[in-house]
Amino acid sequence: MATHPRPARRRAAAAGLLLLLTLVLTSCAAGANPFAETVSRPGFWLGLWQGFICPITFLISLFNDHVGVYAVYNSGHLYDFGFVLGIIVGATVFRGPAYAQRRRARMSR
Repeated sequence: MATHPRPARRRAAAAGLLLLLTLVLTSCAAGANPFAETVSRPGFWLGLWQGFICPITFLISLFNDHVGVYAVYNSGHLYDFGFVLGIIVGATVFRGPAYAQRRRARMSR
């Protein structure tokens, strides 16, 4: 009886894609900024990005003291708004596809 290599190949491809996605998202994690007073402070767009990658950054911050979840020296309310919006968008993106499938299945019954 011959076995099909496709499921194993798909699992390997999925694992590789997950690893690549993790590396890409963690490469821009928030960290301590020693030059906070000499450079411009993070604003809305950086807050949005850091909010989006917040769950991954949080996991990294548990093992690395040099990674912070939130940029303390920021530009104020716009950074905060972007950060919270990024968390909401990230939760919606990662929850969305499976939730939509379950919802469609429920409605088709």
